[in-house]
Amino acid sequence: MTHLLIHGDARKLPIDLREIDAVVSDPPYGMGWNTNSKRFTGGYMKQGEGRDDWGNITNDDKPFDPTPWLGFPKVILFGSNHYSSRLPVGTTLVWIKRSDHTFGTFLSDAEMAWMKGGRGIYCFRSLEMFTINQNRSHPSQKPVSLMRWCIQKLKLRPGSLIIDPYLGSGTTGIAALQEGHRFIGIDIERKYVEIARRRLERPHAPIQRPGRPEHHPLFDTLTPEETHV
Repeated sequence: MTHLLIHGDARKLPIDLREIDAVVSDPPYGMGWNTNSKRFTGGYMKQGEGRDDWGNITNDDKPFDPTPWLGFPKVILFGSNHYSSRLPVGTTLVWIKRSDHTFGTFLSDAEMAWMKGGRGIYCFRSLEMFTINQNRSHPSQKPVSLMRWCIQKLKLRPGSLIIDPYLGSGTTGIAALQEGHRFIGIDIERKYVEIARRRLERPHAPIQRPGRPEHHPLFDTLTPEETHV
C-alpha cells in the first residue's frame, strides 16, 4: 500500500506531525473564487468556452488559516499571497502558467506557494493546464509536473510520507508516487476523494518503490469505507 485517501475534514483528524515528513497542498485561499471559466476573455480561451458547473470551492468563502500545518517539518502551501500575513518568512515558489505573449490578458500570469524555511524565490513554467482545460477534474487543478518540482524542492529521503489535507483531484498524490514517496490525501468533499482514487489507480511508476505506510495512526482510526488504497 503506497497511498491512503480519506473523506473528511483534515483539521479534525488525529494527525501527528511526528509521523509526517511533509505537507504539500493547494488549500482554499479564502478568496470566494468564481469558478465559472466561461467568463474568461483572454489567453487561450474565448468567452463562452470553459465550464460553469464547478460550483463553489468548500471553505473558500472564509479566510484560510495555515496555522495547523506550520508545525510540520517541511511544508508547501499554494495561494500564499492570499494569507501571507499569517505565514512566517519562507521560500517563495512561483508557477508561471502562461507564455510570454499572453501575459496580462486575463486573470493571473502566475501562482505562488510558500515553502517553509529559506528566503529565496524560485520559478517553474508549465503551460499544460491550458491544454486540458475542458477535461480537468478540479477548478484549481495543478499540473503533475509542477507538483513534482515542488516535491523535489523539499529534498526528502526516498519513501517519505507526504500528506495533502486538501486533496482535490489528487495531483499531489500522483506527483508523490512518481517521486518515490508515500502519500495520504484528505478532502472534505467525497466527490473529489473518488476522483483522486480513480486517478491514483492508474499506473504511476516511481523513481524508487516506496515502503508501506500502514504504521501511521490514521490507518487504525478510520473505517474501511473512509479509506481508499
